Amino acid sequence: MRPILSLAVVLLAGCAAYTGRGLVPGQSTEADVLAVMGKPTERDPAPKPGETVLWYSRLPYGRENWAAVIGPDGRLVSLEQRLTVENLDNLHRNQTTAAQVRELFGPPNKVSEFPRMNREIWTYQMPATEEWKVLLVQFSPDHVLREYYYMDDPEIPRLPAGTFRR
Repeated sequence: MRPILSLAVVLLAGCAAYTGRGLVPGQSTEADVLAVMGKPTERDPAPKPGETVLWYSRLPYGRENWAAVIGPDGRLVSLEQRLTVENLDNLHRNQTTAAQVRELFGPPNKVSEFPRMNREIWTYQMPATEEWKVLLVQFSPDHVLREYYYMDDPEIPRLPAGTFRR
C-alpha cells in the first residue's frame, strides 16, 4: 500500500508544477523556475531589453501556454497563463503582427500553410469555458493578422445541450 501512496504524492506534485506553484515574482530565480517547471518548451527574448520569456506549453490537450518572464537580474518578473479569452481583445485584423500574437499567446500548437489562400494559420487549443474552444489565426505573407476565428473545437465531440465537460 505504501508504494501506491508514494506514487500518488509524486503525481500530485508533478501536476502542481505545471502552474509554477510556489514561485514568487521578484523572489524566485530562473533556477527556481527550472527546478519547479522543468525544461521550457522554448526560450524567447521578451519585449523589455534584458528580459527572457521561458515558454511552458501544455498544448494541445493541456490547453495552456505559461510564460515565465525572467528579468536581467535572473529573477522571475511574472508567471502567467497566456491562453485566455481576455487576450483575444488584443487581436486586431490588419494591424497585429505574427510577432505580437506570438508574444501574447506563445508558441502555437500547429502552423499550417495554405498556399492557395496565401495564408499561414496558427492553431491554439484554448482552455474550456462552457465548451472546448480553438483559436485559428490567419497571417498574410507580410506576417500581419488578417483574420482569426475563436470557435468550438472541431476535434471534441459535442455534448447534449446543458451538459458541461470538465
